[in-house]
Amino acid sequence: MTLAMTDINDIKELYFKKGLNVAEIMRKTGHDRKTINKYLDMTDFNLVLEPPERSKRGSKLDPFKKTIDKWLEADKKSWLKQRHTAKRVHTRLTELYGSKYDCSYRLLAEYVRVKKKEIFSDEPKFFLPLKHLPGEAQVDFGRTDFRENGTFYEGRHLNLSFPQSNTGYTQLFKGENLQCLEQGMINIFNHLGGVPSRIVFDNASSMVSDIGKNKYRKLTEHFMMFKNHFRFEAVFCNPASANEKGNIEGKVGYHRRNYFVPPPEFDNLDEFNKSLLIELDDDQYREHYRKNATQHELFQADLKALLPMPEVEFEPAIVVSKKTDANACITINKGKHRYSTKPSLAKSNIFVKLTADKVIILDQDLKEVVTHDRLYGDLKQESINWILYLDQISKRPTALKYTGIYDLFPQAAKDYFDTLDYENLKATLKTLNTLTEETNFEVAVDALLDAISHGASDTDSIQVLFKRKNSKIMELDGHLAAKNAPELPELKPDISFYDTFYTVADGVEAND
Repeated sequence: MTLAMTDINDIKELYFKKGLNVAEIMRKTGHDRKTINKYLDMTDFNLVLEPPERSKRGSKLDPFKKTIDKWLEADKKSWLKQRHTAKRVHTRLTELYGSKYDCSYRLLAEYVRVKKKEIFSDEPKFFLPLKHLPGEAQVDFGRTDFRENGTFYEGRHLNLSFPQSNTGYTQLFKGENLQCLEQGMINIFNHLGGVPSRIVFDNASSMVSDIGKNKYRKLTEHFMMFKNHFRFEAVFCNPASANEKGNIEGKVGYHRRNYFVPPPEFDNLDEFNKSLLIELDDDQYREHYRKNATQHELFQADLKALLPMPEVEFEPAIVVSKKTDANACITINKGKHRYSTKPSLAKSNIFVKLTADKVIILDQDLKEVVTHDRLYGDLKQESINWILYLDQISKRPTALKYTGIYDLFPQAAKDYFDTLDYENLKATLKTLNTLTEETNFEVAVDALLDAISHGASDTDSIQVLFKRKNSKIMELDGHLAAKNAPELPELKPDISFYDTFYTVADGVEAND
């Protein structure tokens, strides 16, 4: 017989404090001799945990549990929304067993709930604490909105952290493609003067094209080039296993809360990113959240373990082939972003170099044609360099006001165009195109404005003013003569003869 601790305490006190014998204790407590002797002899009162006794009483559901378990186990092969609900199990049992199945729905639903929890492991998972060695890093992106020159971007910040010291760095971008990833990492590598020996990533499609068995990863070609150039070991998490790079998960939020709230506004993204790296150097002087040292002190071990920077720089860019449309434009990002080339490349095959912030159009000989700022976002957008279309517009001058290049001219030039007839407008635009090809559009327009200010209305005047302002005047150095050249006497011409012409002219004028 098992007694409550209060009853055991009473027996002990009656015997040891009050001096009663066993028979007297039996009469006083009502317990039998065996029970009293058991607790009088007990010397170990440490807490003993035992599982609660389960009821041995059977359940009306017992005959059907094997069938239910079989159905629920089979659900592992089905996706979430095509698995058995308790209601569906109840219906199937009724159809299968008829009147033999006489269990209440509530009894079944409770069993299904517990069994599903067991099968699908809904219990909180336990993660082993991981040991991080110096020089190892983790990388991930996070969302951060910002404004550059007043334009809003739903941006992304690349984060790189060193779990051993809890030191982290971040760089801001307008997107989350491979070029942004590589550029951000290169910025941080250059700032640190070295490369982490081992870097943990997620399974982004820009890096991983296929996930196979036994942690096999098929990497994209350009990421393999990047990895091999900097010689770091790339490690990829198991899908849906954020715990494997828990340090960077926390660092993504830390950087956003401390450096991007409120959403930053600036004029130049590159300059802003440089300032971020310097700010984060200062952030290291905080105490480590678990170790008895500052992050800066711990980070020295990370720095010593870095791989040296490669001697040759790496260009984080990819080159793709494209075919232009009838307007000499190409599209990327699933047709959402449109970029111009030049009219002569209409309906032809070209190459496009993509960096984190630029789209560089190359002709078939890989010569640069035009460079655009790279567009980002899910909205349809276009970037047209109208200056390259000036030659075509000069052949169709009536279309000038309906093209983007018209807005590039200052108002004085627009007013001047309104005074010209068809042929003169055509000639003026052709001259501007010629001067633009020689130098650039701004210089050509400046010559036009100069001509207008002098009251000129012909293309020759525009060209003369252009040459006067942009021709290089050769300046001779007086010390270029050879050392053995003879000294020549100073030449002093007599120009008094010309004075007679002024005298004659004055006489003629006087006679008039």
